[in-house]
Amino acid sequence: MLTAIALLAFAGNSLLCRLALRHTAIDAGSFTVIRLLSGALMLAGLMQLRGGMRLRAGRWAAGFALFAYAVTFSYAYVSLNAGVGALLLFGSVNATMIAYGLWRGESLRPAQWAGVMVAFAGLIGLTLPGLTAPPLAGASLMIAAGVAWGAYSLLGRSAQNPLADTAGNFLRTLPFALALGLLAWPWQQIDGAGSAYAVASGAVTSGLGYAVWYKAQPFLRAATAASLQLSVPVIAAAGGILLLDESLSLRLLLSSMAILGGVALVILGRRGAS
Repeated sequence: MLTAIALLAFAGNSLLCRLALRHTAIDAGSFTVIRLLSGALMLAGLMQLRGGMRLRAGRWAAGFALFAYAVTFSYAYVSLNAGVGALLLFGSVNATMIAYGLWRGESLRPAQWAGVMVAFAGLIGLTLPGLTAPPLAGASLMIAAGVAWGAYSLLGRSAQNPLADTAGNFLRTLPFALALGLLAWPWQQIDGAGSAYAVASGAVTSGLGYAVWYKAQPFLRAATAASLQLSVPVIAAAGGILLLDESLSLRLLLSSMAILGGVALVILGRRGAS
C-alpha cells in the first residue's frame, strides 16, 4: 500500500504541474518557487515530529541538483503532455544513472546492452520531428530535468538518513528559488488555483510522497523498487488522458514500450547478475 501511494504521488507531480500550467494563470517560475517552499516546509515539519530538524543534513550540491530538476521540470511542462513528460523524465534519469555506472567501470551483460539500445532507440523515436513529436524545447528541458534528478539520486545514494537529507536538500533549494523568483518577476503570474496545485505538488506529492517512499523502500529489493518505478510514466499518461483530455498517439505508445522495456531489461539483468 505504501509503495502504491508513493508511485501515485510521483505520477501526481507530472499531473499537477501540467494541470496548473495548462488550466490556470500561474507561470512556471512561480510554480517552481511555491513547490520547493511547500516541500521544504512539509519535510521540516515531518522532521520536527521525529525529534527536530538537522540543519547539517543534506548537501549544497544535492540542493542545487534538486533545484535544477524542479525548474526545468516546470518549464518543460509548459508545452509537454503529462505522459510524454514523465516518459522523457524517467528515461533520462535511468540513462544518467546507467552512464554513471559505466563511467565508474561497471559492466553490463549482453541483455542489458540490448536493453540500453532499445531504450535509446525509443527515446530517439519519440523526439524525431513529425506531427506527433513533442516540442523540441520542452523535450530538451525535460531531458535536462532527468539528468538533474539522476545526479541528485546519485548524490543521495550514501545518505545515512534519507528523509533528513531530503529535508536538508529542500531547504538548500530556497536560495536558488529566491533568485529564480527575482529573475522571473517581470513575467510572474500567480492565482489561487495555480498556487494550490503548486502547494499540493510540493507538500503532498513531493514532501509526503518522498517520505512514504523511504518508508516503503526497506521492504523492497533494490531491483524491485527500480522495476516498480517503471509504472510511473504509465500512471501519468493514464491520468493525462482521463483528467487532462490528452491523447495517446501511436508514437508515444511504441516509444513507451521501447523505453520502459529497455530499462526493464537493464534492471532485470542487474538483478540476475547479483
